[in-house]
Amino acid sequence: MTIRRMDNVLIVVDDLEAVIAFFVELGMELENKGPLEGRWAERVIGLDDVRQDIAMLRTPDGHGRVELAKFHRPKAINPEPENAPANTLGIRRIMFAVDDIEDVIARLRTHGAELVGKLEQYENIYRLCYVRGPEGIIVGLAEQLD
Repeated sequence: MTIRRMDNVLIVVDDLEAVIAFFVELGMELENKGPLEGRWAERVIGLDDVRQDIAMLRTPDGHGRVELAKFHRPKAINPEPENAPANTLGIRRIMFAVDDIEDVIARLRTHGAELVGKLEQYENIYRLCYVRGPEGIIVGLAEQLD
């Protein structure tokens, strides 16, 4: 049997509202938001005494989702250096296809985002860049050229 779909990617954050605003500015839609706790959640994630707030955002086409979690108990830990470079082990970025990459960059800058490198063009196919947003979250942006 094969998988049916990728359901979501989880990002643990400290400033839930700032990260929600960043992804909404990117074009994602807030599906729901609320507290999550209880023994069932503790059993699933393997932590005791869990209390967290979560938010689920979806892409406009409804096929991709990002789940954000702010842990109140136990407190979140940071196992890597702040603003880790692209070659750090682990998930480094989430890539999104966009219509107007320069407009998206400008709008995300109002939420503190900065380019990681430069906006580049790959042949006559894509314009690409990485943007570091709140809490060091890196998103890749790709604008397909016609």
